[in-house]
Amino acid sequence: MSYEWKNLLLTPSSTILDALAIINKESLKVALVVRQDHYLMGVVTDGDIRRGLLKHLSLSDSVSMVMNTNPITAEFDTENKVLIALMASRSILFIPLMKGGTVVGLETMQGVLSKPIYENPVFIMAGGFGTRLRPLTECCPKPMLKVGGKPILELLLCRFIKAGFKNIYISTHYMPEQITNYFGDGSAWGANIRYVHEETPLGTGGALGLLPTDIPTLPLIMINGDILTTVDFERLIDFHNKYQPAATMCVRDYEHQIPFGVISGDGHRIIKMQEKPIQRYLVNAGIYVVSPDVFRNVPSQKYIDMPTLLEQQIAKKQDVLMFPLHEYWLDIGRIDDFNKAQLDIKGLV
Repeated sequence: MSYEWKNLLLTPSSTILDALAIINKESLKVALVVRQDHYLMGVVTDGDIRRGLLKHLSLSDSVSMVMNTNPITAEFDTENKVLIALMASRSILFIPLMKGGTVVGLETMQGVLSKPIYENPVFIMAGGFGTRLRPLTECCPKPMLKVGGKPILELLLCRFIKAGFKNIYISTHYMPEQITNYFGDGSAWGANIRYVHEETPLGTGGALGLLPTDIPTLPLIMINGDILTTVDFERLIDFHNKYQPAATMCVRDYEHQIPFGVISGDGHRIIKMQEKPIQRYLVNAGIYVVSPDVFRNVPSQKYIDMPTLLEQQIAKKQDVLMFPLHEYWLDIGRIDDFNKAQLDIKGLV
């Protein structure tokens, strides 16, 4: 689901004009009529509206007078090939996804035909205290701070889902209930979310040792939960699969301008002067791909940071590669970063 399906929702008290406005705005030719608890009452297409108007209904009439009260639906975890076969056999271009009688998504024929599905696990680190963002984080874990009206963690989750990654694992520590209560099992986003909890902080890499034993034996994408980015996760995993290193670290350019003239000399003799030179580095972007051989061998309950874990692989003569990022990237670690994110998000959604 590469769109915000919740924008398609109407209530039984909505009018035909309301349905027409949603269909026109979202360009999916369909709207979903639901109760407050997201129980599906019916669907409305542009064809339903045309047929209603031909019967002399008014745009101010209730949407219930034109909606299909017995639409074709599927369970939220139905495989893509089954959805394709179902939509083809019934000559429909969309299908509401259900869980326990309530709507949790919408899939389209174009969507299931055009996007790849990755079984690779995604591990989001969301247990930090966010001390540099106090007082904002005194009552809220940093990944749950809202940027553009949504938690940072939700923005990150939606990026992965749009790229075709559904197996999500989230590491928690600080105020974990705010995260688990908000996201639940992930079905409302069309994902499968599982949690690991750090009783004590285990560093940026230690939580890998808490992952369940039944996690898919595929390269794992690991990312800090306070990052706002448009990185192409599909290209990242394809890069890792091509070279098959022990791990891949995403890096980005970082420039630092020295605010003074820099002097180079030989004894008392000045050899060279540079006025406010700019130094350029490649820095760790907090996004990694880790092979199963690495993450499955991280001891449980052992503190270790990711740089240390990767240095251990390098010491063993294992390949650790870098993947340069050219897309938007922001580590929301300070108040200034948080304020910048509020402005930047307008150009990212």
